[in-house]
Amino acid sequence: MSGWHKLGQIYVPSGVHPKLLTHAANPLPVHLAGDVYRIFFSGRDAQNRSSVGAVDVDIVTRVVVKEHMAPFIEHGPPGSFYEAGVSIGNCYAVDGQSYMLFMGWQSPPNGHWRGDIGRLRVTPSLELELDLYEPFIGTSVDDPISLSYPWVEQREDGAFLMWYGSTVDWDAGNGEMLHVIKSAVSKDGHTWQMRGDAVPYQIGAAQAFSRPTVIRRSGCYQMWFSYRSGQGESYRIGYATSDDGEAWELRLREAGIDVSTSGWDCEMIEYPFVFAHRDNWYLLYNGNGFGKTGFGLAIYE
Repeated sequence: MSGWHKLGQIYVPSGVHPKLLTHAANPLPVHLAGDVYRIFFSGRDAQNRSSVGAVDVDIVTRVVVKEHMAPFIEHGPPGSFYEAGVSIGNCYAVDGQSYMLFMGWQSPPNGHWRGDIGRLRVTPSLELELDLYEPFIGTSVDDPISLSYPWVEQREDGAFLMWYGSTVDWDAGNGEMLHVIKSAVSKDGHTWQMRGDAVPYQIGAAQAFSRPTVIRRSGCYQMWFSYRSGQGESYRIGYATSDDGEAWELRLREAGIDVSTSGWDCEMIEYPFVFAHRDNWYLLYNGNGFGKTGFGLAIYE
């Protein structure tokens, strides 16, 4: 298998807005025109609460052509399901309306942080509006603890598939959480049937997953994601394949990308987003510090 050729660090947050002081995590590209994409990301304020900012980037020249100084949407008010932050997944369209799914964070004062899945409306001018004041998908009997980073893809038959993170246990016995990737299916893009575990986990090898990104190529589904092994390492990017999008085979060694020997992504790489532009596949991803060092770009060779 070929791999990803790193093109370098693209953007580091400049801290011009109090809600976007640090971090540019979970990069999410939306095509504008030509080679330019609006890349949304989750930035943080001084209290570590995340809001959504964006920069417009020429993917080919790798130049930031515009930095948007204010957030497109801020974390929610106290008591809301996204009061501690908004971490974005991907966009999908239903009947001409584009949506962006996100993980809404809560950090209760006497409890563990946790998340639910929320949904934003993306306007034709690429503004973001909260679609629902309650979670789009919340915890349930199937997912009782915490949810994370959703990704939605429409199948050829018109139905929608979702992959999302679900916490099984905050500690799987080795000091690391067990947070797995599950799947769900929907006929209309609004109401979902949960299908259970999608990507197999391995305690001590791959047990803390996050932010799946999925493409369909040559009749096969391919997924990249962040994961931690449970042996003390920070995030790496992993890989899995599937024939139907619901049952996956873990192929960690075929991810095609790893940490660098030095620099902004030498300690960890995480939060991948794979997308096609012209005749190439590109990968946006974060490096050290969960996005504190901004995001970079790689091209598939």
